[in-house]
Amino acid sequence: MKNIFYKMLVLCIVNTLIFTSCVSSKKFKELQSKRDITEVENNKLKDENRQLSTMVSELSQKNSAMQLQIEALKADTNSLGKNYRIASKNYNNLNSSYEDLLSKYNDLSSGNQAETKKILTELQKAQQDLMRRENALSKLEKEYADKKLTLDKMSQQLTQAQSELTEKEKAYNDLRKEVAAKDSIMNSLKNSVSNALTGFENNGLTVTRKNGQVYVSMDEKLLFASGSFAINPKGQEALIKLAKVLENNKDIKILVEGHTDNVPYNGAGNVNDNWDLSVKRATSIVRVLSINSKINPQQITAAGRGEFMPISSNETSEGRAKNRRSEIILQPNLEKLYDLVK
Repeated sequence: MKNIFYKMLVLCIVNTLIFTSCVSSKKFKELQSKRDITEVENNKLKDENRQLSTMVSELSQKNSAMQLQIEALKADTNSLGKNYRIASKNYNNLNSSYEDLLSKYNDLSSGNQAETKKILTELQKAQQDLMRRENALSKLEKEYADKKLTLDKMSQQLTQAQSELTEKEKAYNDLRKEVAAKDSIMNSLKNSVSNALTGFENNGLTVTRKNGQVYVSMDEKLLFASGSFAINPKGQEALIKLAKVLENNKDIKILVEGHTDNVPYNGAGNVNDNWDLSVKRATSIVRVLSINSKINPQQITAAGRGEFMPISSNETSEGRAKNRRSEIILQPNLEKLYDLVK
């Protein structure tokens, strides 16, 4: 039957994060709640897919077992039919002998008493044997009818099981094709982004695939001055090139996240703290992407993470530099996958 490859495919989609509106630092908890709900839905998708695979396997095993039972019943039924035909033939022969003896008895009833008694005894014996054969034949007829009824019921069950198995296999294959299509789209998207940002990669910018998503990560120095949320010219150049690629991909979600280190913000101006700074940086990136492309605003979300999602230790200057970053996360649209497993 089908192998466990289904699980590996589903792992590509179960950790997606979908956000639907620009947020400020005061709405971070609302965004985090939405992300948790999305994660629960993705886990539910994983569980349902695993259940689907298990059901397909169980139905296949049930199908095989029922096939064996049906073959055994067919063999048993054929044997009963053969015995039935033999018994019917014997019954007919015995009945013919009985009729012959009865005729002889009637012919000789006025003749020799000894011969008459002998014929009568033979006639009674034949009659008893005939009754036994009739009883055996009736029993065989009942057994044959019972076996045939059981065989018919099992045939119906097998037909139903085969129909269910076909339906589950179709759902599984549809899901696998959709996952493969999403994976192909994200691979193509990563290649397009990498090609567009040639010259920026490994110079403060990386493009990677993780959990079925494409991550464009940019160091603080590529986009912003320390403590600022104004994007510098080099950063704008990179973002505009990225925007031109993203505007051609209508079926993806774009999540822009701002991140900081844990050093308290001590700058002036209208920034309150690191969290506020991360939100403003994410919003600045969203504006550059939107102004310089035809990206649908409904596809894009800005979120500030502050210091709360570090990728390195804040104990060293190198680690803090890695944590001061902006990430543009490109996510596939999973609505069709959700519909397939309902």
